[in-house]
Amino acid sequence: MTVMDLSPRPVAAPLARMVAAQTSYELKAMLRNGEQLLLTLIIPVMLLTVFSLTSLLDLGEGARVDFLTPGVLALAVMSTAFTGQAIGTGFERRYGVLKRLGATPLPRSGLILAKTLTVVLVELLQAVVIIGVAFALGWNPSGHFAGAVLAVLLGTAAFSGFGLLMAGTLRAEATLAAANLVYLLLLVLGGVVFPLSKFPAAFAAVLELLPISALSGALRAVLADGVALPGAELAVLAVWAVAGLALAARFFRWE
Repeated sequence: MTVMDLSPRPVAAPLARMVAAQTSYELKAMLRNGEQLLLTLIIPVMLLTVFSLTSLLDLGEGARVDFLTPGVLALAVMSTAFTGQAIGTGFERRYGVLKRLGATPLPRSGLILAKTLTVVLVELLQAVVIIGVAFALGWNPSGHFAGAVLAVLLGTAAFSGFGLLMAGTLRAEATLAAANLVYLLLLVLGGVVFPLSKFPAAFAAVLELLPISALSGALRAVLADGVALPGAELAVLAVWAVAGLALAARFFRWE
């Protein structure tokens, strides 16, 4: 007679399954958050639509939508990878969510991977919506989309690093205020809807070194001007990405 061994065997699920489950949770939480949707989708689409259909801004020659679409795509990346992630992670840290997750079998590397996958999935959704609206408004892109993808990946890494740095070092309330302030400042000063050529030359040269300026400039060079690889902008993004991720890894506090 065969005796079945029914004793419990508590074993952690495979890492891939844990990451997938955490990614699903993070994605649902982000998409159900009204403030997150306002930042990630509603504001970018409104900016693209309003400024494309009106003459509120002097954007020079050519269709307004051709100038605005790359900048709005860059703004969408910043809103998800930096602003949304900083605020969400900051409050998770405050309420002890990260501490509790640290007591589960999910390793910290798995949590960071899940958050990264969530950001990428939301960015894909943003890109589909914004590009669809842009085409409806008459957008006519040109160039090599591989360069645009590379710019978005570097921009995502840069903004994610500094978003996690802010969330892991400041109080949640301070993170909320600082992230929204940075969002507004970079929206105005980052070449998203206002051309940097409108600023004094010396000031514009400094603004070009901002990550949002580099990302919007790289996307504009690829999608509007047909440049294959905008080297200067990609180099700026790479420096920000390395610096942000290194600082986040060094100073991020989980509790």
